[in-house]
Amino acid sequence: MLKISESVSIQDDEIELSAIRAQGAGGQNVNKVSSAIHLRFDIHASSLPQFYKERLLQLRDRRISSDGVLIIKAQQYRSQEQNRTDALNRLQELIKSATVVLKKRRPTRKSYNSVKRRLEGKNRRSQTKALRKKVDE
Repeated sequence: MLKISESVSIQDDEIELSAIRAQGAGGQNVNKVSSAIHLRFDIHASSLPQFYKERLLQLRDRRISSDGVLIIKAQQYRSQEQNRTDALNRLQELIKSATVVLKKRRPTRKSYNSVKRRLEGKNRRSQTKALRKKVDE
């Protein structure tokens, strides 16, 4: 069982883990051993509360397919067990991050004096440049 929060957890049978061969350099070990883990998690079929499901599906994440299946590939470590733990931790962090509600930004206004200072500075610069021009008689 993967614990997300105090009240929310995911049963092990909802998470599909499969061992695959890792990519990249590594010599003989990489060619012989299936140490990478391929995690598949169907968001629609899960027992997560509806709020969690909606927030996960709204994420613009390339790991979430159009069918609502989250796919995580863990191959950072040489051992299968470490990759399994890493994949589950990444799933847990993704679900937690999806539920964080950001505070709505309130637009602010520039203060009157800041606008005034900016315009005075532009005016001074304009005067300096005007004094450099040729004088007409």
